Amino acid sequence: MKIALLGATGNMGKQVLKEVMKLENIECKLLVLPNDKRVKEIKKTYKSQMNRIEIIYGNIADKSACDKVVDGTSYVVNMAAVIPPHSDQYPQKAIECNEVGVNSLVSVIEGMKHQPKLIHISTIALYGNRNERHPWARVGDPLLISPFDIYSITKLRGEFRVLESNIINRVVLRQTAMLHENMLKDNMSDGLMFHTCFNAPLEWVTAEDSGLLIANIIKRDMQEDLSKVFWGKVFNIGGGIKNCVTGYDVLNDGFAIIGGSVKDFFEPNYNATRNFHGVWFYDSHVLDDMFNYQRQTTDDFWTKFKDTHKILKLGKIVPKKLIKSFAIKRLFKNYNSPAYWIKHDHTKVYAYFGGTNKYNAIAKDWKDFNLLNENRGMYGGFLDYKKLKIRQSARLIDLGFNPSEPVDLKVLDNIAKAHGGKLISKRGDVEDKLEWENSDGERFTARGSSVLAGHWMNPCYKGDYCWDFDRLAKKDKVYAALWYDSHDTSENRYYYYDNEFVARQKGIQ
Repeated sequence: MKIALLGATGNMGKQVLKEVMKLENIECKLLVLPNDKRVKEIKKTYKSQMNRIEIIYGNIADKSACDKVVDGTSYVVNMAAVIPPHSDQYPQKAIECNEVGVNSLVSVIEGMKHQPKLIHISTIALYGNRNERHPWARVGDPLLISPFDIYSITKLRGEFRVLESNIINRVVLRQTAMLHENMLKDNMSDGLMFHTCFNAPLEWVTAEDSGLLIANIIKRDMQEDLSKVFWGKVFNIGGGIKNCVTGYDVLNDGFAIIGGSVKDFFEPNYNATRNFHGVWFYDSHVLDDMFNYQRQTTDDFWTKFKDTHKILKLGKIVPKKLIKSFAIKRLFKNYNSPAYWIKHDHTKVYAYFGGTNKYNAIAKDWKDFNLLNENRGMYGGFLDYKKLKIRQSARLIDLGFNPSEPVDLKVLDNIAKAHGGKLISKRGDVEDKLEWENSDGERFTARGSSVLAGHWMNPCYKGDYCWDFDRLAKKDKVYAALWYDSHDTSENRYYYYDNEFVARQKGIQ
């Protein structure tokens, strides 16, 4: 049996390939970009097993390349993605891979007489910014992607294309934040690390556990019929409650390797206070109950990371002020840094902080800055951080329906009304493509199951790359329930990419 892997040279992809190669009577077809130097590592690692691996060079946006890699396969695992910070640096590549590429792949599979089963890896980024008011999310929560996050908006469009496709057996897995061997290298190259809100809820999973999950899915599906419980659905990939932390926690764990802490190298106003993407998954146990993959904790990861990157321990003998100056503050000049925005881009200051005044009001000393892990709510007062992390007492968004009850057209219409719209179709089933009307009076077509998974038509799904949630939340109760956790009701901003982005989109540097 053959399995097609797209994105096999990435951090998750390498682990998926590793676990899938352990399965008996399996051959893998890999779609790899022609200039991807990481192919050498694959050839070296699997030198004695290359008779089971076929490498196809091409781009996912090219239908002919997709046709070659999926031909003759039983499963297709799409992990191909341009992620931050590369998506910020090269937005046109994010569009090409995450959006156009997914459309190409889906179109090819749709046209096949014998369709393979598609496992599409989506992202936690679709849930947008979260804070202490609603730190828990589940499949079905509104997908309020953060302004200027080209990664999220292209992944949103790609996921929706998969869900609305005519592929008989397809599943969407929304991957949470992932711990992997290239963590420091990938996140210390530009101002991206300053986007992580110190109080943002983050649930982590290791690349190794994600790889095991995919292998376990394929292994079990070969043994039994999963059509009623798995295929056609959307799930969240998480690491479990032991891996639920804050942005501050994970940065602190990283700095502990060199004998320091966040407070040694950062100041409170270095990082954004909103417009991030992180959350704790209320339903991350669902996939684990089915496929038993959650093995490693964040502590396990950092212990292993220290052992395999022993050179980092030398940081303990380097003066902390020197590290702060040459490793952290050097990035202030980077276009992706809040320090750069303060001087050159007040629109992003507004998106990530709520405006210059709010940025200037951030405490200058750590003793005056409220951290959740110190039981201080970011809006002031005592907040029991340990209690906040108890899943059973989680405060969830009102989705306009009870997920535990059967879904019919009446339930779907209630969801539409909660969004300020309505269900136009009078007949049909959850899996049928139904006609809807949103709060702007625009009609659109979507499966009931797509809407149940959190999708609801807005400007993010079409045309230019823009975010209009300030306006939409004023008449959409589902959006308002979350958007106003970090935005004032008086805000009325329309975020869009400017001419610089358009130039990058066309490949003009």
